[in-house]
Amino acid sequence: MAKILKYLRTLADPTRLRILSLLEKETLSVQELQSITRMGQSRISTHLAVLLESGLLTSQRKGRSILYKLSDLTVLPHSELVTSALQGARELPDYKTDLVNLKRILSLREEHTRLFFNQVAGRFDRKYGPGRSWQAFGQLLLKMLPPLVIADLGSGEGLISELFAQSAKQVIAVDNSPKIIKFGQAQAKKAGIKNIEFRLGDIQDPPVQDASVDVVVISQVLHHLDKPEQALSAAYRILIPGGKIFILDLLKHNFSEAHKLYGDTRLGFSEGEIHLLLEHALFKNIDITIADHEENPPHLQTLLATAVKK
Repeated sequence: MAKILKYLRTLADPTRLRILSLLEKETLSVQELQSITRMGQSRISTHLAVLLESGLLTSQRKGRSILYKLSDLTVLPHSELVTSALQGARELPDYKTDLVNLKRILSLREEHTRLFFNQVAGRFDRKYGPGRSWQAFGQLLLKMLPPLVIADLGSGEGLISELFAQSAKQVIAVDNSPKIIKFGQAQAKKAGIKNIEFRLGDIQDPPVQDASVDVVVISQVLHHLDKPEQALSAAYRILIPGGKIFILDLLKHNFSEAHKLYGDTRLGFSEGEIHLLLEHALFKNIDITIADHEENPPHLQTLLATAVKK
């Protein structure tokens, strides 16, 4: 009886059940559980200790990490309780996004290129070198791009559009502010940039022909929208088959003052939320990474999402 009661107490906690449902599917480290759930390390470690003590988990060290997995249910006493609890975990509000993030983490395990890039990026500004800057490096990368038709949705003054115009065939900059559009047009004319066309319109229904652009860029816009799913559906509509969408937006945060200071509708998105939005809009080959982490408070992070219209 004591063992049954112990199991029931352990499984009654939604956070432990959430962790357990992930470890049923894959062996994971604390760091990976953090990336999936966005919970703090101490919180996860506390719940893992309870699950280990109850016998529901096993652990093993691999290098500097400790990996955790669900115990073998075929030899676990009262395994029917665990099975029922795992079925119930599918009703937890975070279950779907956790599965999306689990898939993302497993794919990251196999990608060494991104790790290499992060290492290079971390060293780039560590030591001064004459003429070496991110600005120059960005110009170099832009020059490597093929001549594409790019739609910059929610372009604002057109700063990104002007950069893309350096190598693009055409850039269509869409914004809903007549004043901003007029300013962007004046700046492009002043700079002698002829392959940018500014269009007044709502990015949730942009004035762009169906299947007419190679790339859609939505930079730091989605968190201002009431219905971001409409913007992604519109992006899918205007892309050619095989076209790509690039999204830069804030990772979900707790800096509530952003509502007042910047007019933000929502406090960013989790990786799972963006993944589900892109899936719902019918995009494929979805990839989401953390592109930047601000060193100063409120330490906001930027996620980069890419996907393809099949």
